[in-house]
Amino acid sequence: MEIYTIGFTQTTAEHFFRRLADARVERLLDVRLNNSSQLAGFAKSQDFSYFLRELIGASYEHDPRLAPTQELLDEYRKRRGSWEAYEHAFMNLMSERRIESTLSPSDFEVPTALLCSEATANRCHRRLVCEYLAEHWADVRAVHL
Repeated sequence: MEIYTIGFTQTTAEHFFRRLADARVERLLDVRLNNSSQLAGFAKSQDFSYFLRELIGASYEHDPRLAPTQELLDEYRKRRGSWEAYEHAFMNLMSERRIESTLSPSDFEVPTALLCSEATANRCHRRLVCEYLAEHWADVRAVHL
């Protein structure tokens, strides 16, 4: 099973939606803690449903269970914590939340992309969500758009 990931910063709306369309994504699963930030531009939750439906025929969902806590974000961003510490803490959070049980592989039968703000998946929790699910489910492959 492929799980796509995508970030919306450092790109245009045209390039962003083209990547989703080219991958034939039918559902965008927003894994940000805050999905309505004024800094989000075209990626605000109230706009996403419209853009996705009208431009590529996809649906939009927000699932904060797949987001870090505000405390984790603050430690990493504001207090300049290490990526390694953040990664470890986030993986522990996924384990505590038991996302492998609260979600199901059938949730991803529809081609789905995990959305976050980071331009690349290298240092983004959307990659960690995929890695966590790959450890618990069979045949998970992340495709970073």
